[in-house]
Amino acid sequence: MGYQNIIVDKDTITTITINRPSKLNALNKQTIEELHKALKKAEKNDTVKVIIITGSGEKAFVAGADISEFANFSVKEGGKLAAKGQELLFDFIEHLSKPVIAAVNGFALGGGLELAMACHFRIASDNAKMGLPEVSLGVIPGYGGTQRLPQLVGKGRAMEMIMTAGMIDANTAKEYGLVNHVVSLDQLLETTNSIADKIIRNSSVAIAQAINAVNANYEDGVDGYDVEIESFGHCFGTEDFKEGTTAFLEKRKANFPGK
Repeated sequence: MGYQNIIVDKDTITTITINRPSKLNALNKQTIEELHKALKKAEKNDTVKVIIITGSGEKAFVAGADISEFANFSVKEGGKLAAKGQELLFDFIEHLSKPVIAAVNGFALGGGLELAMACHFRIASDNAKMGLPEVSLGVIPGYGGTQRLPQLVGKGRAMEMIMTAGMIDANTAKEYGLVNHVVSLDQLLETTNSIADKIIRNSSVAIAQAINAVNANYEDGVDGYDVEIESFGHCFGTEDFKEGTTAFLEKRKANFPGK
């Protein structure tokens, strides 16, 4: 499938690059739909073990949503925009069974930061700037920003970032727990791929269960401990568990079949 706004480098570690440099990789409807399709294909592809999302160029990961698309929306249209975007992309990423890492190069603002936060974790270049400037436009974050930011940085810091509409730099983002690592721009993808390499040595089946269990802690009405117990038990019936325990006892590296 050909894409207009993204580039997909298919491999065991699949890299999806948002490619709208003239718009600082801003998210529009088409880009969200293309990302959904690419991620869905990667999810179904057994050879793909880790997904990296990044932006083209050196200036921006994603500098926000494409405001020109919704500046004249009604109340009903605005609500549908948020609901559809969360369904197709942001919630979709969060609940993928394969690890999704955001390699944040440059600006990650508004929908761009929300996209990064939907990923399972984030690596940032030292020139990265992050923020949720929506209130400066008379609106609030609508792609999960008011929910995921407090989970990552705490309520007080999230309130300040949202209310001031300001940006924080990469080192502050690391201090806040918003990103895991900060590296130079020229080392960003290399570092992200190095971490992905460590992930793919492990059981993809167990990782999927771990993602499910961790996410359960943030779902209303769900007991994360119960989900963990169920997911833990599920692992005992997998070929990966048999291979992992056998390899440990035989003092060799495991060769996980991913089943």
